[in-house]
Amino acid sequence: MKTTHLLTTDEPVEALAPLIAAAEAAGLRIGWLDLEASAEPPATLAGAVEAGVFRTVARSETGLVTAKRVAGPLVLRDLLREHFLGCRLVLVRGEVDAPRLTRRGERWLVASEAGRLELGTDDLVARLRRPAVTFLSS
Repeated sequence: MKTTHLLTTDEPVEALAPLIAAAEAAGLRIGWLDLEASAEPPATLAGAVEAGVFRTVARSETGLVTAKRVAGPLVLRDLLREHFLGCRLVLVRGEVDAPRLTRRGERWLVASEAGRLELGTDDLVARLRRPAVTFLSS
């Protein structure tokens, strides 16, 4: 299985559109995980979960909405495996232990305790092909 990179961001998803489009053009999938949202599932899905259904899915013309019963604290590794399989990058809105991505005009800043990189979109997409442990290394 290929490495899934995690980058946290405070950027709105619209500001990340150039990166998302470039990754898609390169055949890479990007996921979006919002740990700060207070979204509730639609009533029909919430009712199914409350009734004891393990998982429920609703489809619209633009996508899917899922709801699942959960117990206990978030286990990020399990969440990534279950919902983001096949994604080369998951952008996370919220606090996790991962480098932070910030848009700088036409460039991107990736920063963590391990270092800082300012990259163009093509260079950032190229680094997504690397293993996560070498992402910030030259």
